[in-house]
Amino acid sequence: MSPDGSRPGDLWIRDYGPWRGGGGTRLLCFPHAGGSATFYRPLATLLGGDDDPEVLGVQYPGRQDRYAEPPLTGIGELADHILPELKPLTDRPLVLFGHSMGAVLAYETARRMERDTGVPPLGVIASGRRAPSVPVTENLHRRGDRALIEEVRTLSGTADGVLDDPEMRELILPSLRADYRAVETYRHLPGRELSCPLLVLAGSEDPRAPLDQVRLWDRHTTGSFALRVLPGGHFYLSTQWAAVAEAVRSGIAAFRGRAGAAPDGSGAGPRPDPAAPRGPGGRGPAPGR
Repeated sequence: MSPDGSRPGDLWIRDYGPWRGGGGTRLLCFPHAGGSATFYRPLATLLGGDDDPEVLGVQYPGRQDRYAEPPLTGIGELADHILPELKPLTDRPLVLFGHSMGAVLAYETARRMERDTGVPPLGVIASGRRAPSVPVTENLHRRGDRALIEEVRTLSGTADGVLDDPEMRELILPSLRADYRAVETYRHLPGRELSCPLLVLAGSEDPRAPLDQVRLWDRHTTGSFALRVLPGGHFYLSTQWAAVAEAVRSGIAAFRGRAGAAPDGSGAGPRPDPAAPRGPGGRGPAPGR
C-alpha cells in the first residue's frame, strides 16, 4: 500500500493501513470539493477501538496519484462510477459518510445502491451540507481562479501556504474547479428517497450550510433522522476530529442496534408522512435557500 492508501488495481477506494478494530462495519468516506481521501486519515486513526469500523476513503480522479486523469464534473457521474466499486465492500455492513460535496455524493451513491442493487447501506452520515433539495445558487466554477481561491480561504479548507504557492495552485485548481462545477450544477431529482437511517452533522457557524437548510435533510429518508450540531464553521471537523469520531461511533452503534430509531437523541423528531405532499406535486421536498 502506498502512502496515499492506494492498493494495486484499486483506484477509487483507499484504506489507511491495517484495520485494528473488530466492529465488523465499514465506513466509506467521501471528500469535500478539492479534497482527497487522505483528508480522513485523522478520523481513521481515532477509530481504532475493538468495536470501531474499518475506515475507507474515496479517491476522486484528478488529484494526488490520480492527477493525470481528467476530473469528473457531475455528482451523478461520480456516483455512477463509484457504485460498482462498492460491490466488494458489501460483505459487511457499509456506512457512507461525506462532508460538503461528499455529503451529497454519499447520498446519491446510497440512492443508487437502493435503486440498482436493492441493498441499502446500513446508514448515511452527511456533514457540512445543506439538504440535497436546496439548490446551490453560486456560480464560482465559471469565475476566475482568484474567486475560487478566495472561496477556499473563506471556508478555511486549505492551508494558506498551499494557496500562496503558484505551483501548488496549478496542481489543485483544475480538480477544485471541476468539483465546484459538480456541486453548483447538481439538482436533486424527485424519486425514491433513502430507507436507511440518516445522521447529519453540521457546524454551528457554517456560512454554506445554514441550519434551517441543513434540517431539510430529514425529508430525504423514510428511516430515522438525527441532527447533531458541533461548534465551528464549514471545516469544523479539522479542529475537533475526536468529537467527529465520537459522533460517528455513536451513530453507527445506533444504526446497528436500533432499527427505526434516531441515531442520536438531539435533533430527532417524528418522521414525515411519506404520503403527504412534500413540495410541488408532492414528489419531493420543496426547494429552499
